[in-house]
Amino acid sequence: MASSPRRPEETSHDDADARIAPDPFAAVLPALAALGAISSIAAINWVAQEKTVNRPKVKRKAGMALRDLESCCLGLTEIFRRFQRNPKIFAGEGAMSSPMKFGVHGPRIDVDGARLYRAIINDTASMLVLASQNAFDVMAAIEDGEVVAPDELFYGFGEAQERLNKLIQSRATLKACVDAGLEVAERLTVLVRELKRHKVE
Repeated sequence: MASSPRRPEETSHDDADARIAPDPFAAVLPALAALGAISSIAAINWVAQEKTVNRPKVKRKAGMALRDLESCCLGLTEIFRRFQRNPKIFAGEGAMSSPMKFGVHGPRIDVDGARLYRAIINDTASMLVLASQNAFDVMAAIEDGEVVAPDELFYGFGEAQERLNKLIQSRATLKACVDAGLEVAERLTVLVRELKRHKVE
């Protein structure tokens, strides 16, 4: 006589908690995009024009926009550190050497891992929105003459932008994206703090 299937409560804890691994690039690429939004400040040095009469006035003062942008840099730095602290999810089997692409498969994760993934996705999505808006407001402040920085500072943003571009162009591995993302986030934090020093009082 065939044995009856096990009831759900009889399933082992490990089996019960197993979840298909979520796609790590669904979290890492938006985080890189947020860094790209900040590094795009480099462009204002070459494309800035005089403020037009009908351009909407930025509601926030330059100091507040810069402060919020610095917070974004710090938030993104922590997100990339969380990626590094959880390699099973964000640099697991099959992802270490595979080039940048969706559908990279990793090992199954438990309930806590799935919860962590959702939390990081939410944090990254929020950071992408905030970084884009804050970077735009800072560029508007630069265009309006509220921030006057030397060319060398914009070159620094440009170097960060170029490094991110190379990751995309070379289809870097997941681990390379995470490691480079952390370094770029730390560099952008330094650049934004320096930019704050050039706010016109």
